[in-house]
Amino acid sequence: MCAILLSMFIANNACSVPSSFWLRGIPGLESLHIWLSIPFGSMYLVALVGNVIILAVVKMEHSLHQPMYFFLCMLAVIDLVLSTSTMPKLLAIFWFGAQNISLDACLAQMFFIHCFATVESGIFLAMAFDRYVAICDPLHHTSVLTHAVVGHLGLAALLRGVLYIGPLPLLIRLRLPLYRTRVITHSYCEHMAVVSLACGDTRVNNLYGMGIGFLVLILDSLAIAASYVMIFRAVLSLATHDARFKTLGTCGSHICAILVFYIPIAVSSLTHRFGHRVPPHIHILLANLYLLIPPILNPVVYAVRTKQIRERLLHILKAGTQPRDI
Repeated sequence: MCAILLSMFIANNACSVPSSFWLRGIPGLESLHIWLSIPFGSMYLVALVGNVIILAVVKMEHSLHQPMYFFLCMLAVIDLVLSTSTMPKLLAIFWFGAQNISLDACLAQMFFIHCFATVESGIFLAMAFDRYVAICDPLHHTSVLTHAVVGHLGLAALLRGVLYIGPLPLLIRLRLPLYRTRVITHSYCEHMAVVSLACGDTRVNNLYGMGIGFLVLILDSLAIAASYVMIFRAVLSLATHDARFKTLGTCGSHICAILVFYIPIAVSSLTHRFGHRVPPHIHILLANLYLLIPPILNPVVYAVRTKQIRERLLHILKAGTQPRDI
């Protein structure tokens, strides 16, 4: 009995209430941090410029004031938030060794990362609904997806993200005050990376995190897949091959954006779950890339595949290169 009490006393004294955490950046590659800052900083700059350009082009081009492009603007804002919630701190770690992060800042970063990833999934679901109405019921597309409805769908996606993810930092704050160590072997405050350091019972936190992941990724992807099953059925019923190809082409950008969003998450999750022999720095690099790849590729996908955006960009570039009269 005395031995048990002594072990409990030692375990409790090994835990403490931290006021801050210590982010390791990319564990195992500390000597390469300054070199890693070059590709990560470049990708972050490309993400910022690309998404700001998309927002500016849609705002200036009145022919793009349609539901699909409003949703694209929402994606651009979300991607700016997602990349900005992690990259400045990561670059500060790379450049200045600024690994310390306060508890409140850590929980805020966790909220923004998981919340806006959830919002982005909701926007993809709303875009799938837009494509379904546009193809399966084209005569009522403008009456169903009015500007007010588009705004309400975006607001619903945001509220869902806040309601789903809001409890994550609260559960950590209220249920897990003690931690074995302040060192987070990650480059940002990911939920499970923080929970795994806590002393005490973490089952509620783990179950809630897994449940939210199931609701968001599995159910959203199933709903998107169901909408595309109905879209493909409608496309196959068209009379000519050209009509089918043209109609399906309107979904190309959305399908590419969905793949760009879900594939990196799936690869990172599967590697973390089953890749026990994969070095830790590979896990961390993948976790950072799935927050950077969609913000980089979404503007590229829509700029390449959308004629109006391409034409507007070319017009802006030509206007900028033409000599001005003095």
